[in-house]
Amino acid sequence: MDKNKIKQAKRLRRRGRVRAKVLGTAGCPRLSVFRSNRAIYAQIINDESGRTLAAVGAGEVHPAKGAKAKSKKVDVGFQLGKLIAEKALAKGILKVVFDRNGYKYHGRVKALAEGARAGGLKF
Repeated sequence: MDKNKIKQAKRLRRRGRVRAKVLGTAGCPRLSVFRSNRAIYAQIINDESGRTLAAVGAGEVHPAKGAKAKSKKVDVGFQLGKLIAEKALAKGILKVVFDRNGYKYHGRVKALAEGARAGGLKF
């Protein structure tokens, strides 16, 4: 089997374990993260009604000028977290449960979570 297919299958198994425990409700929706090689996306989802309450993508923010090339993606993740928190607070969402979607809590995923906390979300 191809190395990338094995990697993806492992992530999907981890994702299943995480999703078995994490459920977004109207009072405490789920903050779901998707990470690709180029971008990172976040959604706030109410699983009871199956609706997306707020969503942001990496195209909506730009890294600070003069930032190191190595940390550019991490900076975008942090700013994206602040932006999703801003949108959530505007809709009256104060508390969420974090769904890392099978990714390690490291790098861009961690930066997004820290940005959301800095923006005022509790989880």
